[in-house]
Amino acid sequence: MSPLSSDELRSIREELKAGTTPTVWFTSSAVGVQEGRSGKVIALNEPAEGDFIQVRPAGSKDVLSFSTAEITQVKPPRKKPTPEPAKPAAKAPATKPNQQAGSAASEKPAEKPAAKQAAPAAKPRPQTTAKSGESAAGRRTPRQTKQSIGGAVVTLTAGEDGQWSVEVTSPKRKLVKPTQVPANAVAQAAKLLHDDVAAAVEPLIEAAREQHRARVEQLRAELEAAQAALHELDG
Repeated sequence: MSPLSSDELRSIREELKAGTTPTVWFTSSAVGVQEGRSGKVIALNEPAEGDFIQVRPAGSKDVLSFSTAEITQVKPPRKKPTPEPAKPAAKAPATKPNQQAGSAASEKPAEKPAAKQAAPAAKPRPQTTAKSGESAAGRRTPRQTKQSIGGAVVTLTAGEDGQWSVEVTSPKRKLVKPTQVPANAVAQAAKLLHDDVAAAVEPLIEAAREQHRARVEQLRAELEAAQAALHELDG
């Protein structure tokens, strides 16, 4: 499958601006997603960021980042089902020999039947039970394999202006680019995680709080000065 071209990328940007989510399919270069699986384009970041195409795979709630080589707008053909092997023809029943001789023998006078000998009783066959871990046909059932889950790194960053941001990355790609989060949410999360984490985060939040208090006092003083100057002009 051919990757996205510049014209297709331009068309996707126009569809996103119009409020639609274009459908794409994953190529063999896509990491962690099956080739031929479909998805919806949610957003486009700057191309300088590498994997800048945000796609939600079909049947998933996660939004992952991909490059132009990993997705395409060419729908893959449907796989034809494998035909079942033809069943062998049933054999015709064998004819009974000497049918004519039997009919001729029926015309002879009936003879006295000889005494029937008692047939020996058939011994019951011992029943065999399948061993643990084997099916009724004697084959071992396959063991279920656990699918490994890739790890991720969540990074919280405190800026000099008191703003906080969060970023999520995996060994293969950036899952969530730096996104601003409120300071009170960071403080609540730190308390839930561990006492040491809360103790490390609290001084940073307190410093940002003092910075905002100083800014409020400065703005209040500037407002009072502006009001005094206005009264003088009105007087």
